[in-house]
Amino acid sequence: MDWHEDNVRNDVRKFLEANWDPNADLLEWRNKLIDAGWGMPSWPRRWYGLDMPQALQQIVAEEFAHVGAVTVARTGIRLLAAETLLAHGNDSQRERYLRKILTGEETWCQLFSEPGSGSDLAGSTTRAELQGDEWVINGQKVWTTSAHHADFGLLLARHDWDLPKHQGLSYFILNFHQEGVVVHPLKQMNGHASFNQVFFNDAKIPRNDQVGNDGDGWQIAMTTLMHERRNAGNIFTEGRARGAFTGSIYAQADAENKILLEPYTWYPQRAGRVDLAVPRAIETGAIDDPVARQEIAKLLIMSRCAEWTALRARAAQQQGQPQGPEGSLGKLAGSNIAKQAAKVHTLIAGVDAMTAGVDGPEQGIIAEILLSVPAISIAGGTDEIQRNIISERVLGMQKEPRMDTGPFKDVRKN
Repeated sequence: MDWHEDNVRNDVRKFLEANWDPNADLLEWRNKLIDAGWGMPSWPRRWYGLDMPQALQQIVAEEFAHVGAVTVARTGIRLLAAETLLAHGNDSQRERYLRKILTGEETWCQLFSEPGSGSDLAGSTTRAELQGDEWVINGQKVWTTSAHHADFGLLLARHDWDLPKHQGLSYFILNFHQEGVVVHPLKQMNGHASFNQVFFNDAKIPRNDQVGNDGDGWQIAMTTLMHERRNAGNIFTEGRARGAFTGSIYAQADAENKILLEPYTWYPQRAGRVDLAVPRAIETGAIDDPVARQEIAKLLIMSRCAEWTALRARAAQQQGQPQGPEGSLGKLAGSNIAKQAAKVHTLIAGVDAMTAGVDGPEQGIIAEILLSVPAISIAGGTDEIQRNIISERVLGMQKEPRMDTGPFKDVRKN
């Protein structure tokens, strides 16, 4: 195919003119998208794509937005699962899982964090023991978003305790619809219950649902995390521009998103709500305070610089460059922006910032910001983890001394 920009634009327009119907059934439409390759055009043709260069995907997105066309399912963890399986899965796994990820028929979660290891992902102690043709899983994961309605989970577990910590890990696809998996919600201090703890008691995984080989877990988990960090700003959006468009397919898509996006309703507050800073300062008169103005200016500068960094990362992705440490730069920048935003909102609201609920500033949104912002420095890898990645992979600095070498069974644990 000729990948000239004008040809791509014409091809996608012709497809949409011939096939897009805002009153179509959502599942039928997505299957049609997948079969035509326009759902994920940069993917290989064999796996529902068109082998299109990443740089041209924006053209496809623009044409979909122009007519308000719904895309394939992209909300939440699903695309992390899809990209991971595309990179590391075998053909059987891709055949079984990729289509139903894109149609939205199956939902996923990420089973990485554990109570005893915090951000030390390689310190996983969930056990995976091979018994015949099945892996038997025992252990616990925590801070698992959407586990309460997941069909499958991306699981990192330890298959060998005699190997060093990074080498004894394997990566699996876990089916949630079995007795050996128990999910408990976790109530947060901001009033939400977005996360869950998940217990495994002799949960079973068919051998063919191991991704990669024994010991590949760490490498595959890094692929998942790099996609997560690079796409942190848009992973929870479905990717269509509805505008003034009407049709029954939107109701189906909205009903799907209402369930999938419910755990993320507080995420804008977690990021600090930079958009509220200037209007709030004007409304309250804090804009006349030189100290508040200085802190607001600092916040806006930080936010704009982060936008430019994100654009560079997106441009690199569109050019087909491999996942790199720029995701950590963006993640750390987002954390610093959120902290500065919380400082600004506190300066503006004063003691009123402690009032939650409808009686508080912005109907309680400011209090929710202050309660939620600390989470962004932890989720997806702590600020300290991101600094280590940046120092070692970007600046070329020497790695920090390790005290956890040798067989994992001999490493001190919490």
